Amino acid sequence: MNWARLAGAGLFAVGFIGYVVGVYVEYPGRAFSITATIVGIALVAIAGRSDSGERV
Repeated sequence: MNWARLAGAGLFAVGFIGYVVGVYVEYPGRAFSITATIVGIALVAIAGRSDSGERV
């Protein structure tokens, strides 16, 4: 797993959890959870294959 895919998955997870929490609890900066989710999806989508060369 390369760093871009790992970072994207982490951003997506944090953003999604932040969004779900933001639906129920009002906190400052909750709009950034949507940005984190979108950037996470984009990183996962554009990340290349793993460096090991294995086909999945």
